[in-house]
Amino acid sequence: MEKASAIGHASSWGYACFLTVNATSVWGGIFPFLPLEFQTTEVTLTFFLAQAVAFGGAFLASAIGSYYFPHGARRMLVSLSAILLFVGSACLIAAMYVAPAALLFVGAGGAFLGVGCAGMFMLWQRYFASLPPRAGNYRLIVGTALAPFIYFALYLVPIALTAFLVPLIFVPLCGLCVALSVREMNFEQPMFQDVPRQHPRVYRQVLADYWRSALCVGSLAFASGVIRGVALLHAEISALVNGASMLGLLLSAAALLVLWHRMSFRFGLTSVFRVVYPVLITGFLLLPFCGPVYVNLFTALAYMVFSLVQMLMMMQCAQVSRDRGINPVFIYGFFGAVAYVLQSLGFLFGWASDLTAPAGSQWLFIVALIASYGLGLTLLVATGTLFKPVVAKGTVAADPIEFFSLAAPAAPPSSAGEAGEEGSSALVAAEGGRCPKDSGDGPPAKPIRRRRRPSASVDAGAIHDRLSKQCLVLQERHGLSMREAEVMELIARGNSMAAIAERLVISENTVRTHAKHIYTKLDIHKRQELLDMLSELNG
Repeated sequence: MEKASAIGHASSWGYACFLTVNATSVWGGIFPFLPLEFQTTEVTLTFFLAQAVAFGGAFLASAIGSYYFPHGARRMLVSLSAILLFVGSACLIAAMYVAPAALLFVGAGGAFLGVGCAGMFMLWQRYFASLPPRAGNYRLIVGTALAPFIYFALYLVPIALTAFLVPLIFVPLCGLCVALSVREMNFEQPMFQDVPRQHPRVYRQVLADYWRSALCVGSLAFASGVIRGVALLHAEISALVNGASMLGLLLSAAALLVLWHRMSFRFGLTSVFRVVYPVLITGFLLLPFCGPVYVNLFTALAYMVFSLVQMLMMMQCAQVSRDRGINPVFIYGFFGAVAYVLQSLGFLFGWASDLTAPAGSQWLFIVALIASYGLGLTLLVATGTLFKPVVAKGTVAADPIEFFSLAAPAAPPSSAGEAGEEGSSALVAAEGGRCPKDSGDGPPAKPIRRRRRPSASVDAGAIHDRLSKQCLVLQERHGLSMREAEVMELIARGNSMAAIAERLVISENTVRTHAKHIYTKLDIHKRQELLDMLSELNG
């Protein structure tokens, strides 16, 4: 039922339509469906520059604005983003028919499309973050997998009609699906009620924990931008990249769904960067020595990787919003600003490298050198080494993206309204006393196994006593997230609501919400029942 509802849900199809609109603008508006004679270097460069400034600037402005004006972020207008997309596409069409003002229309189209696409990304990110993790991630992945089919179907339509389909059909359809999906959102969740300036320490901690992940995404974006600039100098590559990007979305979404159906797993963006780093740096180093066929293949590969990372970035930001109770626009605006500003810089470098290369040198050597240096520097700064994370034991680090096997039954839906009074009273009851560090008799057990990531719980990084082992068993049996498992263990140890919030650097309202979700998943109503469940385990 869950799979069928995701495939047939308006959000999956709406997000697929938006990705199709975005794909027709990332590489020059609807340039894949416009006459080749219109796509001069001046037109393409003007569009890219306008779109890059507008796109990256919109993400940065959204992150800053959501911090100082959180109520404004909650009132993001669906119609405004759709209108901007429509006007941007219309400007590009007008540029074909009004030759004297072509560059003016192209620049305006790039600016409108940049802000409109950024706004739509924010709207979809906010929607997926508002859902439970399983439903949100599944609808996002399904929408990502559907987008390539819609995009490639456009090639079956005559070019004369395709240019008009985007603003007249796909943009309104996408706006309608967003509007229908927004009606499902529960705005009573901490992430939407949060006022950042009331607890700035939480937001500082989030930036401290996730800047490395954002830098990894930005480095991959820079690499894709370099290839984007190189492609501008080779017209035969430009047409390939759009298709490669969409094919990458299909392959990565399909692989993720197959893996998710078979097992539970978790990984972070820095881990993804470590995996793809050897492939990309090898590709750049071979770039000057291979012919056009290799350049085509490597360009396709680079954009496949970036398409995958874009999808994972949305999932990571949604999980951060749920786990830490922060505004989803803030964290996604932060990641997007880093990624797309660096991508724009990479594009400018790739495009200008042929013009600035020293006389007598191969300009692709310059491209390979700078791109490889950027990737290597990111590996050093963000991850420490290729094989060993830079984060020390006991440090609160970026949480990995969690996927609980789809073969297992889904946990009961948990929302702000469920288990409300009983869950809150149970958490308040935890303030009245302390629970012993070990829930059984006798001395604490010796260290047995390590957690899968540094934890903010007692004695972070190692499972050292019976209670820690019991909490891990309960987490795996009932599909609790890592953050929920941390909160559960701290509740079981008798920590107060304020103490847990201080320990995990989140707001007290977010702690209450996690507690409600924990009690709903475990089907209990108070702390004593949690202790009874733990004591019954033979951990």
